[in-house]
Amino acid sequence: MSVELDPPELGFRRPFTHEVTQSLRLQNPTNDPIAFKVKTTAPKQYCVRPNSGKIDAGGDVEVQVLLQAMREDPPPDARCRDKFLVQTVSLSQDSDASNIPAIWQNIEKVSKSSIQERKIRVVFLPADGSGASPSQRHPQETHVGDEAPPAYGSPAPSFGSPGPEAVTPMNRSTDTKSQIDSSGTHSTVPHNQSRASAAVSNIAQAVPTSGEDLRAQLADAKATISRLTQQAKEQGLRQRKADAVNQDSRERITTGTTGMGVQQQPADGVPVQLVAALCLLSFLLAYFFF
Repeated sequence: MSVELDPPELGFRRPFTHEVTQSLRLQNPTNDPIAFKVKTTAPKQYCVRPNSGKIDAGGDVEVQVLLQAMREDPPPDARCRDKFLVQTVSLSQDSDASNIPAIWQNIEKVSKSSIQERKIRVVFLPADGSGASPSQRHPQETHVGDEAPPAYGSPAPSFGSPGPEAVTPMNRSTDTKSQIDSSGTHSTVPHNQSRASAAVSNIAQAVPTSGEDLRAQLADAKATISRLTQQAKEQGLRQRKADAVNQDSRERITTGTTGMGVQQQPADGVPVQLVAALCLLSFLLAYFFF
């Protein structure tokens, strides 16, 4: 026989802009001690103290469940989808109650089938207290073990200030994230399609479609190659001329002479002007006297 829960559902009364606490009593109707552990589908939204422990035979334990403060209240007709799971397992009389986490680790490894579970729903109640009790508001949901809840996690064992991710309802943050992802997808797809279309158009324009286009492109390529070859040759000639000038300048500097103001030594023998004058004089003498 599993543990008995009172109340069978956890009802938290508005407003939720501050922390709200609810008590849950666990009673052991068996003749053996049991170990219990409390889990929830929203471990960042709730704090439970104690979240695990030992209950003696015929005894009970009161567990405090704290709903952490939200930024704003959910709509009045919002249905809370949070759930709690109470796991219990029978212990021997000489079990060490101070080492409950180690006991649970060992049981989950070697005897997981011996664990018994009870599921608890969470409901939001109006602030004025005029609403009906959770069982009257949802009579078809009294047997909480018929529906399989999402994955459970262990809540915080002590009360404190919530983290930034724990101040809003889980279903509200999930819906908001879904809307953001959806809008981001719709805004990105047309942009990617337009970019792909432009790339396809550019490729189609660059590919030749006939033999004449191929020949024209080949002629352009040959002309470009010839032009580049001629430019390379001219560049080589200019470079060789520059190298020759530089070499000549270095040689002149080495020998101590330059191209300016150089006086050539006269050749050996009779100057040309004197020979020309003698020839003219001989011609005149022969003409007048002979």
